[in-house]
Amino acid sequence: MTSHDFHHAPMDACPFMPVFGPPAIMFDRGRGTELWDSEGKRYLDFLAGLAVVSLGHANPIVAESIADQAEQLLHVSNFFANPVATEAAVKVNTLLHDATGHDGQIFFTNSGAEANECAIKLARKHGGRGRHTIVSTLGSFHGRTLATLAATGQPTKHEPFQPMPEGFRHVAWGDIEAMRGAVDGTVAAVLIEPIQGEGGVNPASEEYFRAVREVCDDVGALMIVDEVQTGFARTGKWFGFEHFGVAPDVVTLAKAMGNGMPIGACWARRDVAAVFEPGDHGSTYSGTAIACSAVNAVIDEMVRLDAPALSERAGERLAWALSSVPGVTGVRGSGLILGIELAEGLDAKQAYTDLLEAGLIVNAVNPTTIRLLPPLTVSDDEIDEAVAMIGQALEAQLAANAG
Repeated sequence: MTSHDFHHAPMDACPFMPVFGPPAIMFDRGRGTELWDSEGKRYLDFLAGLAVVSLGHANPIVAESIADQAEQLLHVSNFFANPVATEAAVKVNTLLHDATGHDGQIFFTNSGAEANECAIKLARKHGGRGRHTIVSTLGSFHGRTLATLAATGQPTKHEPFQPMPEGFRHVAWGDIEAMRGAVDGTVAAVLIEPIQGEGGVNPASEEYFRAVREVCDDVGALMIVDEVQTGFARTGKWFGFEHFGVAPDVVTLAKAMGNGMPIGACWARRDVAAVFEPGDHGSTYSGTAIACSAVNAVIDEMVRLDAPALSERAGERLAWALSSVPGVTGVRGSGLILGIELAEGLDAKQAYTDLLEAGLIVNAVNPTTIRLLPPLTVSDDEIDEAVAMIGQALEAQLAANAG
């Protein structure tokens, strides 16, 4: 029998594949909007794990639900049902029924990429042989699997993995004539975000979203809305598409849905979902009880708090405060998904680095834009503290540039 001494294993080399780059900080605990690193330094988290911990770190309601479920049932095969997944599917479908007016069905996944993968397969099955093309927009982000990467409208991300899967077409964001020209009889679906998050926090207009719905209807293509980042109250409504009065056929979800527990979902109108047959799709952990316990707790707590109203109010306060900060030329977004556009000569990556050093976690999505995604439970004092730190960081850059 082999003995393994894990406590004295060599740590002179990183044990992780280098896909994220060298880790900047080791975090070992969090509470609400706050994180502490392994040396005890406090940070305000205005990234929320990339829109994941929308109810805050170590939320006691979610933690209790997961702990209780861990003592009862973690997982069973999908040859069988479990009551936790059934309850979660009913709750998600209820939210989407109320938002779309359509009854639907759910497939649970482990991530947003897998939710989009399911949606792509569903659209291809629905379209039939010869009608398999997915149209998405330049600047979009839909995942890292080969199919969802192919759907992602960022060609530089495709290059290391060429040749990409066939059947994907990209058009300029916000250009309805380009969309109209691309959606023909070979198109199974249009895949679109209400707000491009990684693309720079670029909100769609109501006119554009409504026109995309009309284009899909004209040719019989499905409209798939990627709500992985915008869903679950992030924009000030339960789902981003609700701002536009448009009902999609398929919706993909993840991130805030589990508040840190890895889970996603693909929802489709019942008549669309009906094209799937046993064996068409699957996942070992689809609807696993431990992850679905988090979903149930998240939805119940978001309903109790009226999370969309929290997001709307906090987002208005944050956007208003940022708009008067020297060096900020504009604030884009909705609710608590906001992009700060910096003045010419200011560098978003430098601001990110300076803010991290100061104790504020943000994200530089491009050279001129800082993305903010704080928990929906962020307090007024935390907003004021964060804005002050952003002001100081930009003031230092402005001063350095002037000198």
